[in-house]
Amino acid sequence: MTKNRSIVLCIVFSIITCGIYELYWIYKLAQETNIITNHTQDTGPGMVLLLGIVTCGIYLIYWAYKTGEKFNTYSKQIQVSSNDNYGILYLILMIGSYLTGGICMLICFGLMQDYLNKLGQQYQYN
Repeated sequence: MTKNRSIVLCIVFSIITCGIYELYWIYKLAQETNIITNHTQDTGPGMVLLLGIVTCGIYLIYWAYKTGEKFNTYSKQIQVSSNDNYGILYLILMIGSYLTGGICMLICFGLMQDYLNKLGQQYQYN
């Protein structure tokens, strides 16, 4: 149900389309995160996207932090040793995106996609 996406292409398409592809990418990140981490009752991808737009990106900071926390919890559940604290890392990057014109946001989404790609390859969710 998830797709192994090229992080570089996602970033390039987001820049070329002036953020339109980024909206699709956010939608897919939210959808696939909920599916893989078995949090299907959490905020749906459409609502994440809508709240992100309505709050001018402020909700996306919260969503990125919660996504990182889901990744931390899921890593423990599947017994993958991880010293990373994804929630804090994503939070810092999302806040930093306001200072860097959105570059840190693309990095944050790239890191999320990298985690999902690794899970998709390892557990054959593709």
